[in-house]
Amino acid sequence: MSTFYAPELLYQNGSFVRDKGLLADDHGHIERITSKEDAGNATIIDLPGKALLPGFVNAHSHAFQRLIRGKSESRIVSGRDFWSWRGTMYHAAAQLTAEDVYDVARMAFLEMLLAGTTTVGEFHYLHTDPAGRPYDDPNLLSKQILAAAASVGIRIVLLRTAYLRSGFELPRDPGQTRFFESTKDFLRNMQALVAEYPQTRFGVAPHSIRAVPLADLEEIAAWTAAAQLPLHMHVAEQVAENAACLREYGCTPVQLLSRRGILSDRFTAVHAIHIEPDEVAQLAHAGATICSCPTTERNLGDGILAADRVMASGIRVALGSDSQAQIDPLEDARELDYHLRLRDQQRAILDLIEEVPIAERLFTCATRNGAHALAVPTGEFVAGALADGFTVDLDDLSIAGHAPEDLLPILVFSLHRSAIRDVFVSGRRVVSDQQHPLHNEIVARYREVYARVWNGRRP
Repeated sequence: MSTFYAPELLYQNGSFVRDKGLLADDHGHIERITSKEDAGNATIIDLPGKALLPGFVNAHSHAFQRLIRGKSESRIVSGRDFWSWRGTMYHAAAQLTAEDVYDVARMAFLEMLLAGTTTVGEFHYLHTDPAGRPYDDPNLLSKQILAAAASVGIRIVLLRTAYLRSGFELPRDPGQTRFFESTKDFLRNMQALVAEYPQTRFGVAPHSIRAVPLADLEEIAAWTAAAQLPLHMHVAEQVAENAACLREYGCTPVQLLSRRGILSDRFTAVHAIHIEPDEVAQLAHAGATICSCPTTERNLGDGILAADRVMASGIRVALGSDSQAQIDPLEDARELDYHLRLRDQQRAILDLIEEVPIAERLFTCATRNGAHALAVPTGEFVAGALADGFTVDLDDLSIAGHAPEDLLPILVFSLHRSAIRDVFVSGRRVVSDQQHPLHNEIVARYREVYARVWNGRRP
């Protein structure tokens, strides 16, 4: 039987409408936007005092890094830059059992759901045991991630990651021991995983140019193209990464990917901070997406995405929580513009590019653009899309006093997570009035892992 969701206000095409709701079929897809009177014999779910919006799409996540939140905010512990920060991350990665991977992922995914995220692209690169030995099932840790998402109720696109070396002319870093697979093993394990989970969505993620040599990258990209899967890759996050690529190949990562025909409309360049105008043009010509992770990028001191130049070229910008330093999709969205304001000492830099109001543009980054990057029909309320959404309490202190015509800017620039009340994934309510049925269990099990990893004991 169909279900009709009846909010006070419904998000539609950049604004909010009254007396309309979402009619979803029993397979979790949207049938149409209509009124309660035209919903027929559908089950009615009234949402008084709430606005209903499309669910956020997190296009780039490393779930296990939720465990290092707050532990790397010291130069004594983690050094001064991205490269030294990795030591803290490696320490956490080395401690985790397969069960721990499940528990930490559930914690990250629960926090995402409570922030209104309904789909996550998990860029997953923990593959072996702590000594670098494959498990009896080499996809064990991937399956733990999938099980964690299923337990919490979030939709996942598993972006299984290829990681072959530590970098150009570098010895293997022992901190990366759990990441490594050969190309042959990676493709065999990828094929097995896709065959075993026919209802799950997957993508392929060569980690970076520094981690995957060109010949292997081309083999992986060819397999991905034949399978018609999304291809995601860290690109130009660090100046040193570009310099190493220049030494090895005589060009930058974007130039290399363009020349080798790896860029396409299925390609997502994660970060893409240190790119020049000609590289922006190459990404735009290919129809590629950029996934920006502003909270992580400023946390690590990576740099600022030139979102104004990128967006003016027509490139879609999606968003990701990456290292989980903070999980707040709208904070990431507003930072796209706030960083540029600091750079230029002006306001609303991204407003009215191609005549699109800034709030609508940033909201699209957090929803529809991420859906495109992950090849999932979600992120907007249109017939045939998945019925994913979240509600906000219109009387929440962070947004109270709005009028419908200025609600979206207030949401994008001021919403506090306390306003998010309900979350629906494929038409199923997985969070009800900020309550998730497994909340206490998930937090308790996470606390046990945290205490053991950082204190060598269980609480």
